Amino acid sequence: MKFLSDIEIAQQATMKVINTICEKANIPDQFVENYGKYKAKIDYRYLQNELKDNEDAKLILVTAINPTPAGEGKTTTTIGLGDALTKLDKKTIIALREPSLGPVFGVKGGAAGGGYAQVVPMEDINLHFTGDFHAIGAANNLLAAMIDNHIHQGNELNIDTRRIMWRRAVDMNDRQLRHIVDGLGGKTEGVTREDGFDITVASEVMAIFCLSNDIIDLKEKLGKIIVAYTRDGQPVTAGQLKANGAMAALLKDALKPNVVQTLEGTPAFIHGGPFANIAHGCNSVIATRMASKIADYTVTEAGFGADLGAEKFIDIKCRKTGLKPSAVVIVATVKALKYNGGVQKSDLGTENLEALEKGIPNLLKHVENITQVFKLPAVVAINKFPTDTDAELKLIEDKCKELGVNVALSEVYAKGGEGGIELAKEVLRLTETESNMEFAYDLDAPIKEKIKSIARKLYGADDVEFAPKANKEILNFEKLGFGNLPICMAKNQYSMTDNAKILGRPTGFKITIRDITISAGAGFLVALTGDIMKMPGLPKVPAAENIDVDVNGKIKGLF
Repeated sequence: MKFLSDIEIAQQATMKVINTICEKANIPDQFVENYGKYKAKIDYRYLQNELKDNEDAKLILVTAINPTPAGEGKTTTTIGLGDALTKLDKKTIIALREPSLGPVFGVKGGAAGGGYAQVVPMEDINLHFTGDFHAIGAANNLLAAMIDNHIHQGNELNIDTRRIMWRRAVDMNDRQLRHIVDGLGGKTEGVTREDGFDITVASEVMAIFCLSNDIIDLKEKLGKIIVAYTRDGQPVTAGQLKANGAMAALLKDALKPNVVQTLEGTPAFIHGGPFANIAHGCNSVIATRMASKIADYTVTEAGFGADLGAEKFIDIKCRKTGLKPSAVVIVATVKALKYNGGVQKSDLGTENLEALEKGIPNLLKHVENITQVFKLPAVVAINKFPTDTDAELKLIEDKCKELGVNVALSEVYAKGGEGGIELAKEVLRLTETESNMEFAYDLDAPIKEKIKSIARKLYGADDVEFAPKANKEILNFEKLGFGNLPICMAKNQYSMTDNAKILGRPTGFKITIRDITISAGAGFLVALTGDIMKMPGLPKVPAAENIDVDVNGKIKGLF
């Protein structure tokens, strides 16, 4: 029997014209802007003018354990759960992030779900889509150009060229661009200085884009971006450079949420895409709000595990918007838990209860984060593989029940929405329970205390150490009046610690903060741990080597 790849399944699907999907969601045609037959943008004025008085949907957040090479299937579970709720006659819309070209051509490959739980057209979604990321990169780089032009034209704002904080951006993994020297070639070619590129999904413009309520809010937030400091230590903003209006103009169409469909015809908004290890890891506020005003149930996800994406979803996105999950799904696999228990990837298909028991504490920590730190109801979704044994599944179920959390098997990869019915029924039960969501820290606490709260409560660290540079920046930000901003932790996704090689649920460790930066427009401080960086590199064998297109324009190798 031949098993189809994800892209083959997607290419064999019979998609409905996107206007039919919008009609199913009761989106009036005058707000639908078609990008071909199978994808569209929805004018954000629909949210502002037509939906503002609608009740909010039940919001379901999907998160996971720390990712492993064995895979967890968080996006696949999110999509399959949305399809399962639709099968149960619940009006449902899915809200996801857009994939970055960096991971698509790097390690991860496509990011539109998998198997029979996918959003389509998957090739378009993974490759350029509607051009949102290009617009975000252009806005980022317009600001960079205006900074250097201001300096070249006389530097009226007295910018210290050694303290320019704003970097250029490109949506590709390119280690060669991390640290560069530009402005070479003489007086007419600009000022020679050190510079660098971040990947677009780590740009503050991306964060602002995803946290803005409308075009005016976007423009105001862009104006607050701190791009540099003067020679006497005062911040210089994009607003002072008069750049924010033009940046907003570049983003006005990108700000409209994109709508596509699942293989089973459930509407899905895919909009914005900040990474969760170096940014806040959630799709746009506009898309989440619009979905929540249209549907009765909105299923969304946050990047990586509950120590990163879910923490930022709650402590940053929910805090800023008033959104509140009615239930949380924590995705895990037997294989990934055995990997956390010390089993090599090649041996994960063999039953190993001892290794599984060693790996389960990683899952239990994420469960505790959701239920005991944030006080939200949760269910563990086991993304089931044929090699999983009844004994292994029972062990996970028993351990989770000790924390008062049920386990539901998810077979959406192989069966689509039908394989998520058990999970969907448990989620529906949880959404009817009362919860009093709490944040991990108080905004008015000192910067160091907020960071320590995250490290201790969410990671299980004993303490936090601050490098001299971090201490200096903390004093500077508190002096400038930014001490009451939330924290966006930049930490590797693979471990609770700042060392990616330490798996499971470690104890007796400290987190080291090497630097603190500010995203004043987005409204948070970024705490950098370990060797985390904002520009990834390609692996030895990048996924790009397996991607191709034939004479008919048919793409292959995209998973």
